[in-house]
Amino acid sequence: MTHSTARTLTQTDIAGRPLRNRLAVAPMTRVSATAAGDATVAMADYYERFAKGGFGLMISEGLYTDQAYSQGYLNQPGMGSDQQARTWQTLVQRIQAHRGLVFAQLMHAGALSQGNRFRPDTIAPSAVRPKGEQMRFYHGNGRYAEPKAMSDEEIADVISGFASAAQRAMRVAGFDGIEIHGANGYLLDQFLTDYSNQRTDRWGGSSERRVQLTLEVIKAVRASVGDVPLGVRISQGKVNDFEHKWVGGEQDAEVIFGSLQASGVDFIHVTEHQAWQPAFAGNTASLVKLARRYAPGTLLIANGGLDDPQRAVTALDEGADIIALGKAALANPDYPQRLASQQPQAAFDPSILGPIANIKDVELAR
Repeated sequence: MTHSTARTLTQTDIAGRPLRNRLAVAPMTRVSATAAGDATVAMADYYERFAKGGFGLMISEGLYTDQAYSQGYLNQPGMGSDQQARTWQTLVQRIQAHRGLVFAQLMHAGALSQGNRFRPDTIAPSAVRPKGEQMRFYHGNGRYAEPKAMSDEEIADVISGFASAAQRAMRVAGFDGIEIHGANGYLLDQFLTDYSNQRTDRWGGSSERRVQLTLEVIKAVRASVGDVPLGVRISQGKVNDFEHKWVGGEQDAEVIFGSLQASGVDFIHVTEHQAWQPAFAGNTASLVKLARRYAPGTLLIANGGLDDPQRAVTALDEGADIIALGKAALANPDYPQRLASQQPQAAFDPSILGPIANIKDVELAR
């Protein structure tokens, strides 16, 4: 371990909560809850491995927020009822027993829902069929359905759903903080994206208007949970449109990151396929660097291909405070311990995510 890579193991804090290092487990959908959306023993074992392995922060997979349109996948865990929240209590306590923090990521799938036990149809900012096809490793098949354009009442329900789910996550489940999922093509990102948001009211048009729903959700969640770590995940690419770029380039980055900082979030979680690459053609700055430029006072989490310790250091140099790992964490639940003892990292085995991306016994046996 070089002096520079040792930086990822230095202590820090997030909204005053101490972190033993700058390494986090990124949120990863694993479709391993019960059909009713309850967390399971296998899920508790899965998450606890990362805390045992030395990660300072664990961010949960996306938890759906209500019993209406938010669920995206069969066997996705939810935070739409106190019953669902109670099933996370033991899991959260097991992580905290190893000095780890654990945040609940809250998400609404919107038009990308491909398995919702509460509703047969989907909603979105506009009646625009999503690009691509449903993901088979999350039980999907065929094209996405054309969604229904949301009414003002349904938008209000979404906002209150996030707020209620956040309160359950903190009050009932005992999480340490909240991450709002505003990335990867799900509902809040659908509002942010030019081609999926064709509205002409206060929620559509300019990038300043398209980011408004995310800002309203942040405001409502903050009011519901008070002074706890609260942040938002942001991306350009989507699970169904991998190469998407913001149509306004750096100007959109300025609007989005500046607005998020002004909202009072404690952290912004920036995710790209390759976080070190330039965010836009003709611009050498990565999205992490642009986030630091336009949200200078907000803690940044960087995610995307940062498995190599030197690339992680590059992200820190560009302004990130915490590095979130996905596939590298799956391959190495003890990544921080390996880094500290200079042990080699195991290669990622793609079979873990196939044919269904659920939690496999082989993972828990490691």
